[in-house]
Amino acid sequence: MRVSPRRMSLRVRLTLAFALAMAIVLSALGAFLYGRLGTDLTQGIDMELRARAQVVVAGTARRDPSVILARGNLIDPDEAFAQVLDPSARIVDSSSGVAGATMLSRTQLATVTGPTFFTGRVRGVDDPVRLLAVPEPVTGPPLFVVVGATLGDRNEALGRLFVLLSIAGPLALALVSWGGWVLAGAALRPVERMRVEAAAISASEPGHRLAVPSTTDELARLATTLNSMLDRVHEAADRDRRFLDRASHELRTPLSVLKMELDLALGRPRSSEELELALRNASTETDRLVRLAEDLLALGRLKGGTLPVHRSAVDLGSLLRQVCGAYEARARAAGVRFAVDGSELWVRADPVRLRQAIEDVLDNAIRYGAGGGSVEVRAGVVDGRAEIVVQDHGRGFDPALLVRVASGLSWTNGAGAGGPNGSGMGLAIARGIAEAHGGELRLENGPDGGATVRILLSG
Repeated sequence: MRVSPRRMSLRVRLTLAFALAMAIVLSALGAFLYGRLGTDLTQGIDMELRARAQVVVAGTARRDPSVILARGNLIDPDEAFAQVLDPSARIVDSSSGVAGATMLSRTQLATVTGPTFFTGRVRGVDDPVRLLAVPEPVTGPPLFVVVGATLGDRNEALGRLFVLLSIAGPLALALVSWGGWVLAGAALRPVERMRVEAAAISASEPGHRLAVPSTTDELARLATTLNSMLDRVHEAADRDRRFLDRASHELRTPLSVLKMELDLALGRPRSSEELELALRNASTETDRLVRLAEDLLALGRLKGGTLPVHRSAVDLGSLLRQVCGAYEARARAAGVRFAVDGSELWVRADPVRLRQAIEDVLDNAIRYGAGGGSVEVRAGVVDGRAEIVVQDHGRGFDPALLVRVASGLSWTNGAGAGGPNGSGMGLAIARGIAEAHGGELRLENGPDGGATVRILLSG
């Protein structure tokens, strides 16, 4: 059964890759040694043949037959031999061991214009031979001196080297692979320890973090990066939990009021005026539920990083008058009156999103600015950017919330949630809408109390 590489452990894959690389290296090294030794042995034989050829050429020049015949120590008939041939490959003189046949053919002799080497077989010699043919520099008919030596010792030496490499190579590869297995295990042991520690982190111990090695290598950086990731995941999970808690609280209030109004209307016979008032209150709470649903949808898109806007020409003054008019009844019920500067100011913005942002800020001002009695709403231009200002005279923002905003930290359901001037959810949506328009949301507390929200728009 074939095992997919993806199912192998990293340690096995590393060991196999290391073994494959070492096999290639050892094979290349063995081939190099084998070829180098063969070349060196051949060059040694060639040097001996050149020396013998010089002796034979000198001997034939002085007509000394002892350099050819198998006598003395100059020519060993078992390993070295010589012949003198004419151009037609007829034997003029020969060592006794090869006297039965010419060592080179007429065609081969025709190619000899200087010292020339040949490798092949010679009758009377069991092993392959190395031959050197040299033209004899004498007057008269041209002759060729051919000396030879067997390649048996060379081939035997190469055979022993091949056997040695065939045995030692696999043993060396096995030893190196085992070393690679041990080394890979030692290198991956800290990673496995981190995996076990990461698997042990659960919801019951969200603050537990991985142990960072004291070194400054890749493992230490990996542990640090994983801890940073765990911090972000923990912060995101905690933020989502607080958001769900706050959203549940925000939804529970209008639902409870809506149910109470309906129960009261159905509890006993009511006059038409009482029924109309109950229905108006139910409609108001329904509108609040719709706005909360829209806010939750917008906040979900903000978390996903995509809040599309469709810009068109918008008169901010007219938009402010419309929104404040829609909230007039609720403001009066809360003891708040609007002071609206509805001067004409045209910008390119998404009217639906921008209205949602203004409603969230006004809702916040009505709920937490009731003690001040008035809410000023105006639009203007500051540093080339359109600005919408909503200012109340209530308790102001929680200082902790302002610190988080100034630090650039996430403040949705963060510091100040449930405290003075709002839970932060509607303001977070307003900030996201402002940023989607290339602007920003600024929160301020007045020197004499009250809160100011500035929505800055670009483009």
